Parts: sequence; C-alpha cells; structure tokens
Amino acid sequence: MLKVMRPRYYAVSTLTSTRSVRGTNLLQSYHTTTDSMVLRRGILAMSPPVLFLIFNRPNTTAQVMEAIRIAKPPRLYIAADGPRQRPGEVELCARARQIATNVDWPCELKTLFRDENLGCRLSVSGALDWFFGEEDQGIVLEDDCLPSSTFFPYCGELLERYRSDNRIMCISGNNFQRDRQVTQYSYYFSRYMHCWGWASWRRAWELYDAEMHSWLECRRSGLLRAWGQSDDGFVEYWTAIFDSVAQGKVDTWDYQWTLTCWLNNGLTCIPNVNLVSNIGFGVQSTHTPDANSALANLPTREMEFPIVHPRIIARSVHADSHTHFSMFCPPSSRLARLARKGAGLLSRVRKKPPKRAP
Repeated sequence: MLKVMRPRYYAVSTLTSTRSVRGTNLLQSYHTTTDSMVLRRGILAMSPPVLFLIFNRPNTTAQVMEAIRIAKPPRLYIAADGPRQRPGEVELCARARQIATNVDWPCELKTLFRDENLGCRLSVSGALDWFFGEEDQGIVLEDDCLPSSTFFPYCGELLERYRSDNRIMCISGNNFQRDRQVTQYSYYFSRYMHCWGWASWRRAWELYDAEMHSWLECRRSGLLRAWGQSDDGFVEYWTAIFDSVAQGKVDTWDYQWTLTCWLNNGLTCIPNVNLVSNIGFGVQSTHTPDANSALANLPTREMEFPIVHPRIIARSVHADSHTHFSMFCPPSSRLARLARKGAGLLSRVRKKPPKRAP
C-alpha cells in the first residue's frame, strides 16, 4: 500500500484565541422541538468537535451556524481566509466572522482568522492541519453546507466506531443516489469522498499531501486504470483533474484528499439518506457558480436511529458506478469520447495505403 506523507508546512502565522461562553440556553420553540426529538430517539447527546470554515458569505454562514448552535458542540473551531482586494469584501468577511463567533452555549471557542488571503488550497488545508493538530477526530463544515440535525450524532457514532480502523478514512453527510435504495443498512462504503459536510480522524488527515507528490508515480503506474476497472471515462476524467491540480491550475484542497484516500485504499461512509445540503451555489461561489445545478439545495432527511451498521466493510460497487456515471462521466460524454475514438480510427484507416496485390 502506497502511503502519502503530508508535507510539514505552515503558510502564515495567525492569532488563535480561546474563550468559554456560557449562555442562558433560551432556545426558540423550533430548537426545543428538535432537541426533544433527538433525545427521544436515544441519539448521542454530545456532538464531536466541529471545524467551521467561513469566508465572505454572512447569509449562508448564519444558516449553518444556526444548525451548529442546535448541536451545541463542546469545542468549536472557526477558520477564515483573509479578504481579497475586492470592493466590500473586508466588510463581508468581518460580518461572517461576527456571526460565526456568536456562541451562546457552553463551548470552548478557538479561531484561526487570516489577515491575508491565501486562497482555497492553503487556507482550507492549513485550517484542517490546525484542527486535527488539536483534535483526534471531528466534524468539518463549510459556510454553505447546511446539515440536518441528525448529521452530528451520525458522525459522532461512526467516529467512535471506526476510530482505530484504518480502512475508513472519511465520513460523509452527502448522498447523491437520488432516492435509490443502495443498502438495507444506515450507510454504505464508497471510494468517493464527498466533502459537503464530513468528519475524519487525525490518523487519516496526517496522510494528506497538498502538493500531490505521489501523483506522477501513480499516473505512470496505471493505478487509475486499476481503480476504475479499466473504464476509459474514469481514467480520462481523473487524470485530467489530478493533472490540473498538480500543475497548480486549480486552487483547491479536496481533490488532493480524494487522491490521498485512494492511495491508501481508504473508504468513505456514505449515509443512506442525504444529511447535508449545499446552499451556496451561485455567482458568489468560487467552485459552484451554477445556481441551477442539479446538486444545488438538495433536500435533506433525518437519519433513523439507532444506526444499523453494515455487517461487512466492502465498497458498494453499484453505488459508486451510479455516482461515476451521474456526476463525473455521464453517458453523453462517453458517447462523445467513443465518437472521437471512432473518428480517429477511421482517419487512420483512410490514411493507410492500400495493400498491393500479390
């Protein structure tokens, strides 16, 4: 098994503050109803520590913060990249930070607020380094990932269950199967690390390689073809993605995390119902600008408790196949690729000189 060692770097020095806040616990009726429902179902009362990644969107930050407030994690980490040189962004970032630090339950609050803008890759991966440097395990939410109330206890239970199981590297709150019943259990195992609301462990994040040092070796060795079971679409799609990230053409952190999981044969737990909705699609978003995307504002459902755990740990091949064809390589692109191959073959045949008669 090829393991990726995470580079030891620190992008900038930042100010970290810690404070305890004890509020009056005066909750609105909605909060009380949600809390009572959760407690009646016998769900774990204590949420794991949460890392909340914010930037310049006060509106979505407020919605996600409200969900965090209901879960009342005992330790909350808030990380924010610095504003860019754009009109009004300083004020937007300041407002988002104010909202996210408005904690009114007993909680240890830690912040990592950048003065300079580092960009998505360095700011997020640096925040995750910081978080998992402090915690053995925890939940990660971005400012546009709105979780259902049972997302937190679902993550908490699975974090404890697979704490020492190196086969599991991530717990996702996303389900993109579009109401397809994948399994009779509460969740299944996948090779795809969906990160719109997720959880993991320090033992897994320590393998993260932001610079993708192992990609060239992986590319030459044909590992993608083995992982994709010789599917040309899988190989072409992920080769193009990983090439772009390795060459610095895409400023992101999550494709590196996907590659890290694959290089270490790591699986992700996927809930059988969607627990997190991405509410941030639109022109203000860096990576999800299409407000009409089929993935925007997906409805969430609550997970039933007690959780029914799978009896064996094995990847759901048919669920991953659906994800591959619906999200990454739809039939239209496959037909186009086959057409290109056919045209290329026909061109070579036409150029080939005719055989002489004996």
